[in-house]
Amino acid sequence: MRDIEGQILYIGKSKKLRSRVRSYFRDSQPHSPRIALMVQQVRDIEFIVTDTEAEALALEANLIKEHQPYFNVLLKDDKKYPYVCITWSENYPRIFITRKRRLNNPRDRYYGPYVDTYLLRRTLHLIKNIFPLRQRPKPLFKERTCLNYDIGKCPGVCQGLITSSDYHKIVEKVAMVFQGRSEELLNTLKEQMEKAASELNFEQAVLIRDQINALQSLNTEQKVSLSDDTISRDAIGLAADDQHSCIQLFQIRAGRLVGRLGFFADSQSQSPGAILQRVLEEHYWQADPLEIPKEILVQYALPEAEILTEWLSDRKGRKVTITVPQRQQKADLIEMVERNANYELERIQRTNSRNLTALEDLTQLLDLPDLPRRIEGYDISHIQGSNAVASQVVFIDGVAAQQNYRHYKIKNPNVTSGHSDDFASLAEVISRRFRAYQNKSEADLLRLEDYPDLIMIDGGKGQLSSVIKILENMNIFPPLQVISLAKKREEIFLPGESQPLATDAEQPGVQLLRRIRDESHRFAVSFHRQQRLKQSRRSRLDQIPGLGFQRQKELLAHFHSVDYIREASLAQLQQVSGIGEKLAREIYNYFHE
Repeated sequence: MRDIEGQILYIGKSKKLRSRVRSYFRDSQPHSPRIALMVQQVRDIEFIVTDTEAEALALEANLIKEHQPYFNVLLKDDKKYPYVCITWSENYPRIFITRKRRLNNPRDRYYGPYVDTYLLRRTLHLIKNIFPLRQRPKPLFKERTCLNYDIGKCPGVCQGLITSSDYHKIVEKVAMVFQGRSEELLNTLKEQMEKAASELNFEQAVLIRDQINALQSLNTEQKVSLSDDTISRDAIGLAADDQHSCIQLFQIRAGRLVGRLGFFADSQSQSPGAILQRVLEEHYWQADPLEIPKEILVQYALPEAEILTEWLSDRKGRKVTITVPQRQQKADLIEMVERNANYELERIQRTNSRNLTALEDLTQLLDLPDLPRRIEGYDISHIQGSNAVASQVVFIDGVAAQQNYRHYKIKNPNVTSGHSDDFASLAEVISRRFRAYQNKSEADLLRLEDYPDLIMIDGGKGQLSSVIKILENMNIFPPLQVISLAKKREEIFLPGESQPLATDAEQPGVQLLRRIRDESHRFAVSFHRQQRLKQSRRSRLDQIPGLGFQRQKELLAHFHSVDYIREASLAQLQQVSGIGEKLAREIYNYFHE
């Protein structure tokens, strides 16, 4: 469904397309405010016919992922829950925990999100003790292995003592743990142990036996036993209020609970069954076919369960069933899932309540016309003018929206090492941030999605005055609301006022401003350190004749540090792309005068 400008509003699928589309435009059909708003904007409907229902589901998933339509049920990118990432695209895959799910390469896999962060970190720590894996992101020594290799924790990846294919086999065993296939892995290891023992390879048999014991210990800690059969199944349920839905997905393998995943979605205008359907589609779309269970228990009937069942059965290569349990153990399991979802929803409601209280207090404190939904904070970081940078952090509804953060390199030629000017730096950053809004009317500004309701400057009256002056020149102050928060006494200054506001440091609105100020300071300092590190890395290389920026990058990518470059021989230097004999001689002579 498209609007008058051709923008995609909604993407959907149906076995009976005519009935599905007509349901949106019947006068007798009651709609929520969200769907009613969508229907008012629809000006064109485009459709694609597929051969099978499974193809329709796959096409819908791809199109939603590409276009991100506003009126589709989209899972939130929840930063609280971590994932385990395995970089299968690399010759020697890395295994690490991350809270940012970015598919830079389609071959890389993300497992999760996991609710129990402590248990996840402990599990990964034990796995690195069970299996010989690369323990460090970069080698500790250039031409020899470290202690991890000597004690059997690392197979010597840095020195190429194990082939890529053999290392992949080790990581495949690790992946089985996060896929809920621990029992299958244990059976495989037992077979390998018996084979090694029969071939009188007792050292290898003892090593595998220790791995089996450690895995069994891990399973004992990690799992909660359920009195059920050995069928692998997932159970999914949710708890919702008017705004949010908290979804919990329990993974049961071999009769045991092996994992608990958490998701969030907007619940406005969506039925519980539709939300569960979208969560399952997005979750299994990213999952490996081996991770798909034989049975899926759902709290509510799915609107298009047949399509999802066919698609999952096709991916797994065997029949998958989706059922709404009504009694006995399966119903009890769904009740447990729902209870956990309620706990998560209550936690979110408490957080939202605190944020709302802080926003209401801030509105009253600053005499704002409405609640400041989007607040932006700015700060400058430098060391006596060198590597001067600025940060822009964004809080939406009192919560940090890190996807909207920005950082700036100060371009003012007068800000150099030994000469700083925070006033001019802030004025430059604000000018660059709001350049596109210059001379727009107030009505036009309020319609912009990224237009802030409040700007907070880290500083006192001087910093605030420099920002106000540049905004006045751009004709966007007023209506733009701007304040500053001084560090020493946590004083809040308003434009044109010589004295700070009378506030209590413990009141909710002031605490929110301090959180924003601290976050903008942290983000600016981290970027400043990054720029300083880059400069220090290249400061010595810049002095070598003929060594430009690109070749410096090649050298650092190959040797990882200037210390390794200094110790390299002429032959080793020439192994770097773009470094010939003459330039290698220049580099070598520079470090060995």
